[in-house]
This record gives sequence, C-alpha cells and structure tokens, in this order.
Amino acid sequence: MASTAATHAPSTAPRRGVPRTPPPVLGRKAVAAVVLGNALEFYDFTVYAFFAKAIGEAFFPAQDPTHSLLASLALFGAGYVMRPIGGVLIGAFADRAGRKPAMLITIGLMALGMLMLAACPTYAQIGGWAHVIVIAGRLIQGLALGGEVGPATAFLLEAASPRRRGFVASWQIASQGCAALLAGLVATGLALAVGDRAMAEWGWRLMFGLGLAVIPVGLVIRSHLPETAGAEADPAAADSVLGVVRRLVVGHGRLLALTFVVIAASTVSNAVGTNMPVYAGATLGLTETAASAVPIALGLASVAFPLLGGWLADRIGRRPVMVWPRVAILVLAVPAFWWMARAGTATSVYAVTFLLSALSSINAAAIIVAIPEALPRAVRSAGLSIVYALSVSIFGGSTNYVVNWLIAASGDRLAPAYYLAAFSVAGTLAALMLPETRGRDLLADRGAR
Repeated sequence: MASTAATHAPSTAPRRGVPRTPPPVLGRKAVAAVVLGNALEFYDFTVYAFFAKAIGEAFFPAQDPTHSLLASLALFGAGYVMRPIGGVLIGAFADRAGRKPAMLITIGLMALGMLMLAACPTYAQIGGWAHVIVIAGRLIQGLALGGEVGPATAFLLEAASPRRRGFVASWQIASQGCAALLAGLVATGLALAVGDRAMAEWGWRLMFGLGLAVIPVGLVIRSHLPETAGAEADPAAADSVLGVVRRLVVGHGRLLALTFVVIAASTVSNAVGTNMPVYAGATLGLTETAASAVPIALGLASVAFPLLGGWLADRIGRRPVMVWPRVAILVLAVPAFWWMARAGTATSVYAVTFLLSALSSINAAAIIVAIPEALPRAVRSAGLSIVYALSVSIFGGSTNYVVNWLIAASGDRLAPAYYLAAFSVAGTLAALMLPETRGRDLLADRGAR
C-alpha cells in the first residue's frame, strides 16, 4: 500500500514492465458524449430548482404553499441519498471493467429516472402512488448520477494530452453551464408563449421531456468510444467493492477528506446559484417570467468561465485556481446579496447570479481535474465518484432546502450569503492543503495502489 505522500507526488517516469497505452484520439463528438451525463445532471438540477413550486403542487399539494415547496425540495434531495451508493458501485465497476461500460449504464439509468418524474400522474389523479413513483425515479437517477462523474472524468483525463488535461476536463463543468443556459432560454421562451399558469400545470413536464430527447444520441456515441482504462488486466482493480473502499480510506484518506470539503464548498455555490429563481420569486417577489430568466445568467457564466479555469489550471497549476476564486466568493457573497436584496430588481438578481457563478465555475474547473490526477488509475474512478457523490449528496441535496428554511425561520434575506461564505472559508483552507498535480504522468501509475 503506497503512502499518502507517495501517492500525491507527481510521477515523472513510467514503472518498469508496465505497458503504456497511448491516449486515443479525442474528437469533439467524443467529448460531447462523455460530458452529456454531467450536462443532463445540471439540466435536471436547473429545471427542478426552477419548477420546484409547480412540482410540489403536482405531487405534494398543501394549503400552505411553503409546505408544498419544502416537500418538493425534500423530494429533490431524496435522489442524493443514492449517490454515494452509485459512486461506490459504478465507480469501482469502471475501474475494473472500463470507463465506457460504466458510462453506458449511468446514462441509461438517468433516462429511466427522468422519465418516471416527467410522466408521473399527479397526486390528484392517483393519490399516494404518485409519491412512490417520483421518489423511485429520483432514487434511480441519484444512483446513476453518483456513478457518472468518476468514469466520465477519468476518461477525459486519460484520453487528453498532458498539457491540455485541465482544459479538456473543464468541459465537464462547461457542459453544466450549457445545460443551464439551455434550460433558462427554453423556460423563458415557453413561459412567454404559454403563460405562467400553463407552465405550472404542464410546461415543466415538457422541459424534462426535452432532456430525455437527447439521451439516445448520447447512448449511440458513447457506445463507439475507445476504452482508456487499458486493455491489459489490472490486478489492483480486481478487489471487491469493500476492498476498493478500504484501500481508498487507508491509502488516500487525507486526500479524500480534503477533497470532500473542497467539493462541498463548490456544491453549495452551485446550489445557491440554481436556487436563485426560487429566491427571486419567493423572497424578492419577482414575477414568474422574470425569475425564469435567471438560469440564463447562470448558464452564461457557467459556459465560458470553466474553460477559462481549465486553461489557467494548465498554465499556472491546479491549486491557485482552486484557491483564489473561492477567496473572492468569500469576500463578495454578503455584499452582493445585500445589494440584491436592497435593490429587489431582476437586473440585480441576474448580475449577482452571473458574478458568483463565474467565480465558482473557474474554481470548479480546477477541482474536477486535480482530484482524479492525485489518485492512481486503479482507484481513480472510484475515488472521485465516492468523494464527489458523498459531498454532493449531503450538500447538493440539502442546500436549497436549508437556505429557504433559514430565510423563512430568520426573516433574513441574506441567509444564503452567510451559508455560502461559511463554506467558502472551509473550502479555501482545504484547497491550500491539497497537492499540486499539474504535469503528473497518469499512465505511469497503472499498478499503483
């Protein structure tokens, strides 16, 4: 078992007797197919956050609209329960059987979970069975999403050239911005075309249906991808699932603990951003049409700035790009929310959403490449999947609920800013203790544990 320090140190030479597999040619279609899972995750995340009120009314009707909204947000969080399980099972499977079969499994499960939510009859139509169907759908989707990020990111890193790994992997984050932008544009156009009432009654189902429509394309392209895990048998990847988890905890426990905190801070930033439509409508009192445009600002920032973060990570290193944007969020969160709450306009919401999302996107691009680079290939997919799924399941599933509850309980419209600032402190300190992985040879650690 390699020590933690040895694991963190960049490898400069291949191990003797270890066959080196050159990276496959990574075309644009291949990158698009790989990042599609992440894009669908964020598309679903954005659409659900925006239509949380309508979904609550459909499946959890209540006399008090706040109770209905909170029940809807609790359903959204239910999917996160399965993410750690998906991270362990599918992540370990990807290290043992390959990245490609794992990515085919995850996108198929995503489709099933999304379909169950989009097509489920309302509570008024089938009663408690609606609860059963939508909860089951969210659990299936959570299982898939928990196992998606590890194999997909490992594939991108292993297939990209060493000098462009940060930029290539940053498309995982940029794809989220593309999905959020698409969700915002389509939701705004649809709301203007059919009106707020129709959007609440059936428009949100159409939004999920559009996400389902692209899944067959992703399945076809992913089925033709090359395999980056290597064709040779890898004894280090043959352990049982429990063996993989034990090896990760014993050999890389400190690294995983630090990355858990770093991902938690990034996850809270993303969740606060995707909660902005609810904040704009429920807290600031903006109209449904004005609030529906908020994801556009989120998407615009999340398309370009992750690529900037990946480009910077390739040139100045992973750690500086993880630290400085997080420091900026820490400094600006409370003043930005104070100005937005005081102004109470759509323009102020769009501006603050764009600013915080841009900084978070730069930060996230470095995170998504640095963590798997610090792990050996035999546990790369499982390690990233597990720590990502645990952090996102806890904080991604709870942040929207928590910040809305804090606002309702305290009456303080700056509550989301305080929550975001607190996590930014922890995320900055953890990032400072992570190793620098720029330039590490990912093909030289095939048998490393």
